[in-house]
Amino acid sequence: MEYFLIFIAAIFINNVVLSQFLGICPFLGVSKKVSTAAGMGMAVTFVLTVAVIVTYALQVWVLDPFGLGYLQTILFILVIAGLVQMLEMVLKKISPSLYQALGVFLPLITTNCCVLGVSLSVAGGTYNTQGLEPNLLTGVLYAFSTALGFALSMVVFAGLREQMALVRIPKSMQGMAIALITAGLLAMAFMGFSGIDHGIAVALGL
Repeated sequence: MEYFLIFIAAIFINNVVLSQFLGICPFLGVSKKVSTAAGMGMAVTFVLTVAVIVTYALQVWVLDPFGLGYLQTILFILVIAGLVQMLEMVLKKISPSLYQALGVFLPLITTNCCVLGVSLSVAGGTYNTQGLEPNLLTGVLYAFSTALGFALSMVVFAGLREQMALVRIPKSMQGMAIALITAGLLAMAFMGFSGIDHGIAVALGL
């Protein structure tokens, strides 16, 4: 059940965009259409999950044993950039249809700070494990759930922006101004999920 609580908390309570304010650039820049937001969410979900596995392995088997912790940030950035490039090349050769669907969004993931932020959090064991011991399994679950939370916030925000395009908005509020206000209101809405993990745990006697 603790794994389920990690899943719920990462998506709704500690949403990487609306609560931790990571990945704001793609959240605002690639959310004008639901289809675009969904594609970006899919790409981030795949890359973030794989990146956490690779960076966690490097942390445990390379950086910690050899005392190279000071190279963590630089190494993780290089790993994420290389992973995105390799994924783009592999998809282009193996699955052209999937490459066409995600290829446009893949380069943007290199500069998505939520990928680096989650990787550092998992490697350092500073994420919410709901009382479990930080390890690769809980880290991958947390990363996958966080990516789903990122995709959910992107799609919901994109849906709101599509609806706003159909209504009359004062000229001074058009563009990024109304988008930032909407994002703030969405973040406040997600605050309503605060404490739901503890409620579930109490209800189940955990």
